[in-house]
Amino acid sequence: MVKSNHAVLLIGPNFHDFNRFVSSALERLGRKVVVESYDTPISPYTRWNKVAYKVAGDKEGMRDKSRKCFSAQAVGTFDKVRPQVVFLLNGEMLTPDAVQHFRKSAMVVAWLYDSITRVSQCWNIVPFCHKVFCYEQEDIRLIRDRLGIVAEFLPQAVDPSAYFNIPDVKKEWDIVFAADMWKSPKRMRLIQSVVAAFPDKKIRVWGIYKPWYKDLWKSVTRERRDIYTNRNTSSRQLNLDYNMARVVLNIHNEQQVVGANPKLYEISATGSYQVCDTNPYIQSLFQNSEVGLYKDEADLIEQIAWALDPKNETEREQRAQQARALILSAHTYECRMRNVLENL
Repeated sequence: MVKSNHAVLLIGPNFHDFNRFVSSALERLGRKVVVESYDTPISPYTRWNKVAYKVAGDKEGMRDKSRKCFSAQAVGTFDKVRPQVVFLLNGEMLTPDAVQHFRKSAMVVAWLYDSITRVSQCWNIVPFCHKVFCYEQEDIRLIRDRLGIVAEFLPQAVDPSAYFNIPDVKKEWDIVFAADMWKSPKRMRLIQSVVAAFPDKKIRVWGIYKPWYKDLWKSVTRERRDIYTNRNTSSRQLNLDYNMARVVLNIHNEQQVVGANPKLYEISATGSYQVCDTNPYIQSLFQNSEVGLYKDEADLIEQIAWALDPKNETEREQRAQQARALILSAHTYECRMRNVLENL
């Protein structure tokens, strides 16, 4: 490979298509991008490695060995590409030595699109990055207090080629929701309340609800199998279901304090009406009721009931289109990457 002053080495996990979304945005902005992807908690997370990890007595030892192996691979790619910028999406599978190697001849940038409280390994590599961006504003304070580093806020975003409006699609679902629930008591409680409150509505719930590997019997005998799919799905299927829904529900993980998950942008980009929990960042984003923001369980049920009332259909669709226009104007991955490059 030849050296390019505009080359970017993108290093990130195989999760939620983030690597593809970010690399595509950088390429549209004129950058040559080479991607090094990794799995978590060990890489590669093949079927054999998955079994070995689950039965391992020293899981941290396996993670450390995998981290060193992936870091050596990433350093090898870096030495061939000789990029101007190394862009880390979390980057938790890298060792501090690898990041220090990068920064000798390249600008190292990290975008923590998970809270640093969930990816503790990032504490070890953040000190060696030239720039650190966080999608959670509370992390900026945590990093400053612990490391004395000034991180910056960079919200998540949407790729309009993955989440988009499908004209004249038939609304076949009343409520659609997609997220893992079994690790989030808040999500579990709220979605169960929604299902109970709207027994006559067509509801589809994507995401792990009762994992078979935790309790096979509960997984097989779970209630409302017509609603709870108990599995994840592709962005293509989600885009279709979002478009086909009168209401798309968004419930953030407990880690979210001041910020938003990707679904906030993805749902609105489809042009369907979103009902979402709120925090100061989300309130600042949707100041004119473009999204139905709720504060508690009772408010959530009330917001959904309003949106499903036939007499509010016209206003609901108008609000959804306003949210779509707002998101596509300033909250795509291309907008975010332009911000990063200008910042550098």
